[in-house]
Amino acid sequence: MKALKPAILALSILAAPAFAQVSVSIDTTRPGPVINKNVYGQFAEHLGTGIYEGLWVGPDSRIPNTRGWRKDVVGALKELKVPLVRWPGGCFADEYHWRDGIGARNKRPVKVNTHWGGVAEDNAVGTHEFFDLVEILGTEAYVNGNLGSGTPQEMAEWLEYMTSDTKSTLAEQRRKNGRKEPYKVAYFGIGNEAWGCGGNMKPEYYAHLYNHYATFLKTPPNARPKMIASGGNDDDTRWTEVLSKEAARGTDGISFHFYTLPTGVWEKKGAATGFPEAEWFSTMQQTLRMDGHIRRNVAILDKNDPDKKLGFYVDEWGTWYDVEPGTNPGFLFQRNTLRDAVVAALNFNIFHSHADRVRMTMIAQMVNVLQAMIITDKEKMLLTPTYHAYKMYIPFQDATSLPTAVNNDVAYSSGNKSVPGISASSARGKDGKVYVALVNTNPQQASDVSIDLQGQAVSGVTGQVLTAEAMDAHNTFDKPQAIKPAPYSAKAVDGKLTLKVPAKSVIVVAVDA
Repeated sequence: MKALKPAILALSILAAPAFAQVSVSIDTTRPGPVINKNVYGQFAEHLGTGIYEGLWVGPDSRIPNTRGWRKDVVGALKELKVPLVRWPGGCFADEYHWRDGIGARNKRPVKVNTHWGGVAEDNAVGTHEFFDLVEILGTEAYVNGNLGSGTPQEMAEWLEYMTSDTKSTLAEQRRKNGRKEPYKVAYFGIGNEAWGCGGNMKPEYYAHLYNHYATFLKTPPNARPKMIASGGNDDDTRWTEVLSKEAARGTDGISFHFYTLPTGVWEKKGAATGFPEAEWFSTMQQTLRMDGHIRRNVAILDKNDPDKKLGFYVDEWGTWYDVEPGTNPGFLFQRNTLRDAVVAALNFNIFHSHADRVRMTMIAQMVNVLQAMIITDKEKMLLTPTYHAYKMYIPFQDATSLPTAVNNDVAYSSGNKSVPGISASSARGKDGKVYVALVNTNPQQASDVSIDLQGQAVSGVTGQVLTAEAMDAHNTFDKPQAIKPAPYSAKAVDGKLTLKVPAKSVIVVAVDA
């Protein structure tokens, strides 16, 4: 695919608008809730090559590594300022027994990964290796416990093994295995997708189990992680209703999963590349359902938890297409295109608008699986358009959201259906600057967007734009930089600021006073 040349993308807007005018009003005088940096969390499951090869190659590999973790992949992830990583699953978590992954690696048992491809799982990556990765990345850990096939004792002993600062047998075993100080577990999930692969439960039954398990999960007072109850998915709000009433005291949040399928049908989801515009449109339509899902669940939380103690954690989300032909269906490998970057940015803007409740999300997944940041093939590595979207949005981590409204929007339509043409979000970053993100969902038509900042002077903006000529533009190992961000700038004219937003694009800019 041929991407637009950077010279075309390095826009400096001086002329009058040529297309339908849209306006975005931003009130800098009324700061909203902080956008928790953990909204930009990542997910690494024992699935396909998401961990083995994609991240872990072992200390004896010819691929350059740090204690077994690939230097190239780790270096790229560090540039994203990844705030939080979830492990070991996912569906895999409810079949994972933590003792299989400690001690000498050459003595660990080999199991079968029955969820993902039926391949051998040699447990080379276990608790110590995962926390080593967390510390190399300078991030925090979200550990998902095994409720589905485990026991309260097993889960409690894992938490003790990780966090205890005593002389208990488990703490001493951790020290013998090479870790003197306790690990910091920021979040701990009690089970995963209890409605499906985690046990096919009803919410009432899971709520009882959750409280049962949570009763025995004990840590030193200053080391207790935020506890997460496994919630619902898609249109199902029953889990939020039940858990917000029944979950044990000390619960920090309820999880939620939603994947974007172009067709909306699991049996035939749609292709990752070579798709028609009709599937571009349906993908936009499907992913924008996220806002409604969050609103309905938050309404329940506001009713049952008016003090806002509970967070709403979208700890699995992203695009899900038919697997790449010729690959193991259980590995969930798909190409990642400009469409995925637009989907990511639309969801970021949605999460920002619900920052008071949506305090953490996890895209699925970090490397080689579903909507990945990075794709590898043995020693080769490339960055995806989704990676670039995450990097562009770094200024929004822990930024203070600002009231933002899109006015006079020109809808993007297909037949008798339509979606918003422009999505916008803004925030004041930790550096004091105002940042604005714009997404154009229309793959055919650019849009001129005027920016009205209330309470702040503006002389122009500088930042980046991500777009390309083809809807399915993507990077390959032969052309790893076919699509990447380009510089973007615009200057105010007579006190007015107008940004030309290319078709099918993502823009993030800082406001120059």
